[in-house]
Amino acid sequence: MIEALINFPLLALVRDASWGIVGLITILIFHGSAINHIYMVFERRTTKYLKLIQYNRVFAHFYASFVFIAITHLLEILLWAIFIFSFNLFKEPIDAILFAGSCYTTVGFEPDALPDGWKTLAFFISFTGLFSLAWTTSIMFGMTTTYKEAWNLKYKDRFNL
Repeated sequence: MIEALINFPLLALVRDASWGIVGLITILIFHGSAINHIYMVFERRTTKYLKLIQYNRVFAHFYASFVFIAITHLLEILLWAIFIFSFNLFKEPIDAILFAGSCYTTVGFEPDALPDGWKTLAFFISFTGLFSLAWTTSIMFGMTTTYKEAWNLKYKDRFNL
C-alpha cells in the first residue's frame, strides 16, 4: 500500500489533467460559440420565414443547420486530434483522429493507445463529447419545435390540424 503511494505518478497525472482541462475548456468554448451562432441564425431566419409564410425555407434551414452542427462536432474531434498529435502521443495523424473520435463519441472502437502518463486524457475527450452532444440535443429540441410549427402551418388544411 505504502509502496503504491510512493510510486504514484503524481506529476504525470497533474500534467495530464492540466492539459485535459485546457483542451476541455477550449473545445467547449468553441462548441458553445459555434452552436449558439447556428441556433441564433436559425431562430432569426425561421422567425422571418414563418411570418412570410415560407415554410419550405424553414425546412431547408432546419436541415442545413443540422449539417452545420454535425460539421461542428467533426471539427471538435479534429481539434482534439491536433491537440494530442502535437504532443507526439501518436505517430500518425489518422491514429490521433480515430482515437479522438472514439473517445469523443464514447463509442470506444479504438484501444487506449496513449502512453503512460497520458492515459487520463481519454477521459477529458469523452467528457467534452458528452457535454457537447448533450448541448446539441437541447438545441435540436428547440429547432424541432420550430420545424413542427412550420409543418403544422403548411399542412393544417390537408390534415385538419
